[in-house]
Amino acid sequence: MPAEDFGRLLQARASCRAFTDEPVDPALVEAALRDAQQVPSWCNSQPWEVHACGPEETARLATAFFDHAQSGAHASDIPFPKAWDGVYKERRRTCGWQLYGALGIEKGDRVASARQMQENFRLFGATGFLLITTPKVLGAYGVLDCGAYVTAVLLGLEARGIGAVAMASVAGFSPFMREWFDVVSDRDVLCGIAFGTPERAHPANSFRTERASPQEVVRWR
Repeated sequence: MPAEDFGRLLQARASCRAFTDEPVDPALVEAALRDAQQVPSWCNSQPWEVHACGPEETARLATAFFDHAQSGAHASDIPFPKAWDGVYKERRRTCGWQLYGALGIEKGDRVASARQMQENFRLFGATGFLLITTPKVLGAYGVLDCGAYVTAVLLGLEARGIGAVAMASVAGFSPFMREWFDVVSDRDVLCGIAFGTPERAHPANSFRTERASPQEVVRWR
């Protein structure tokens, strides 16, 4: 594969936050998952496990998840960041305001921003969903390997014209997800991936996040 093609694929991928109701071909999703299975992992442990939902189950899940999230019972298997400081806080804030700006939400409009946040719990109207879990016993290294897998899935879907978004909001309600998918007790709920046919004209899909330059993050010796 030419390096230029890989670079274009990385640049083309973006978090999709609005989908049409047209389901995607399951064979394409299965092909993306098959490709992602090739990512490297420590000692080839391949720690990821995936619970996959088609359109009907995704719709059921989205309704139940939204209703459950209104309780505010936030709990995660893996601790969320203790704080967002410095450049990480700036990048997070910039990303948020890019989204809100695209949607015409003005700064200080907490009602509108909260309404958009609630779309997480509707799975953004996606027609498919994947739940990713990791073994508790492997700790951070299992999470690291699963992160590589999630990236490969996102790129595999993008390469096939399927929109997708990785969802930490799912991990914020781990007990609900654990019960819904009957996740065994020795695994942690890591994240979700909502996917489907992207609604490309939707404002939520119209912006692209900024990236730091290699000079900002690479330290050569």
